[in-house]
Order: sequence, then C-alpha cells, then structure tokens
Amino acid sequence: MSPRSLSRISLLFLVLALAAVLAFAACKDDEKKTGTTPSASPTPAAIDISGVPELADGKLLIGSDIAYAPLEFYQTGTETPDGLDVDLAKAIAEALGVEVEFVNSGFDGIIPALNTEEFDAVMSAMTIDEERSQLVDFVPYLNVGVGIVVPAGNPNNIAGLDDLCGLTVAVQLGTVQEKQLKTLNDETCGDNDVKIVTFDTNPLAVEDVVTGGADANFSDFPVAFLDAQQSDGALEVVEPAPNPQPYGIAVRKGSTELKGVLTEALQAVKSSGKYDEVLAKWDLESTALP
Repeated sequence: MSPRSLSRISLLFLVLALAAVLAFAACKDDEKKTGTTPSASPTPAAIDISGVPELADGKLLIGSDIAYAPLEFYQTGTETPDGLDVDLAKAIAEALGVEVEFVNSGFDGIIPALNTEEFDAVMSAMTIDEERSQLVDFVPYLNVGVGIVVPAGNPNNIAGLDDLCGLTVAVQLGTVQEKQLKTLNDETCGDNDVKIVTFDTNPLAVEDVVTGGADANFSDFPVAFLDAQQSDGALEVVEPAPNPQPYGIAVRKGSTELKGVLTEALQAVKSSGKYDEVLAKWDLESTALP
C-alpha cells in the first residue's frame, strides 16, 4: 500500500472519530437543555406473573366506585381517576410489570360485577368484613376508621354512633356504614331507630346534610374529613370511631394466583418506600397497616 493510500485511510479515521465526538457532545448538550436523559428500556418486574390468567394481557383491570375522594375520584373536568387507591394501584401494577386501568362501577353492585369477570380486582375503599369475605378474597392494604359528618356547630351534640339513634342519617348504599346503622337499630336504638336514607354515591349523601335533609352523614373517616374540609364551613366531622378496620383489594375466590402476586407486589411497594410516599401525599399516614 502506498504512503498516499495510508494518508487517505488515516484522514478517514480522523473524520469518523471527529464525527463521533461531535455527536456525543450534541447528545450531552440536548440532555442539559431538556434536563432529561434518554429513555431506557423498562426493567422487567421481578415478580413472576406467568401463571396468572388475569394478567396474561399485560393489564390489571380494576373496578372502583370513583366518587369517594380522597381514595378515588375524577380530576375536576376530566375522566382521569385520581386518589390514594389509584396511586397505590399504579405502584402495584408497576411492581408486576403490567398496565393498570380503572373501570367505574357503582359500589352496591361492584362485587357481583367482579364475580362476573367485568374486571380482575376491586380497589374501592372496601372494608373487609365477614359477609364480603364469603363472596370474595381480600389483600389488606389500609386500616381505616369511620367518621360522622354533621352541620357546623354539631346541633344534635353527636359524639358517637349511639347518638345517631332517633336521627336521620344519609349514607351510601352498600357500604359497611349502612350495615352498621342497621345493626345499631337492631341492637341499640330500641324504639328510637335511626332513619337511614341511602344514596348511590357518598357526595349525594353529604349534600343531603348540607341542604338539611339529614342530620348526619356516615362514611369512612378520610372521606368524612375531606368532605368537612371542602364544605366552606358548612360541615364538621365527629372524631373517628375506635377499632379501625382494614380496606382490602378484592379478587374472585378462584383467583388464587392473582391474590398471591398482588400480595407480593404490595409487599414490594412497601419495601421500596413507595407505600409510605403515597400515604403521605394524601395526608393519610395514620391509615398504614400495622
């Protein structure tokens, strides 16, 4: 090979090297301008979901009554779900390496809808109780008490559940609070029963108190607290009842594999610190599972 050929090859290598340096510098300059780094391929989830039929399509479909802030609600003017349950479900889905999608479903019929496979699981501020546990299985994820919303000044001097006897109480249909009021009538109130007025959603029940139709609204404490906060001084909340009960992610009785990986994913979310972050975001650290 002649010296001239060697010179041409050396020049070619020099040009290629210079081009590589300039390309790298441009990439770094773009990085500085945008404040981001080039996206990387997602890290595969460490949890094996290969034997879970509900997740075979790469999606976790969750049924929820999306009218129960701050647990689940739509962002104002949108159909975008938000809330503690939504954030926690996203973290669980990320741990499983799948997408998550919420399906709005009325609370009173949400367990039948789950059992007819309209979705894979329910995450809807659902308190675990004996009756529900006969129909579905649960993965506990929060520990929540109940609260009583009353007009500002508490004109009926309600201090606890027994003080509701003889009053009109607005409550969401199908909730554990509706059951508790019926038990109160059966076991405590005698001839002075609570007049139970049911509504399809909790916001409608709260509005009944605001307009004077009911003396109180009975719901989960985080919801009651937020309702009072957002009432512009029209409402206040009575202190929560003792002995809080856990919320659970509900799955069908036959969904053994799904229950197993959801339990594993929730533990991974806790271990990563994301669980505490989500609760802190919604000022609900006190509801963490023991």
